[in-house]
Amino acid sequence: ETFDQYDLTKEILGESLDYLKEQAMVEVVLYNGSPISVKLPTHVELEVTDTPPAFRGDTAQGGNKPATLETGLRVNVPMFITPGTTIRVDTRTGEYSERVS
Repeated sequence: ETFDQYDLTKEILGESLDYLKEQAMVEVVLYNGSPISVKLPTHVELEVTDTPPAFRGDTAQGGNKPATLETGLRVNVPMFITPGTTIRVDTRTGEYSERVS
């Protein structure tokens, strides 16, 4: 395990880009000394930047609503989540896991 830094292109990152903030630490898969892919952690913490407000009575049904996260990723979140909330997202499924703060 090293803490070497690599410049990674969008082609290498692919859909992983939706889960990464700048300066994020990830495991890089190398082939002949060059990065070919990244291994994401199972969960990442991202801030909600936009989501519609919950209306009175919406939370009683325990429904979900769409939310945009700081990386541009869109996920469904519980009605009580508001912009500025940090949530944990499962990178394997792309789904909301829990509220962090």
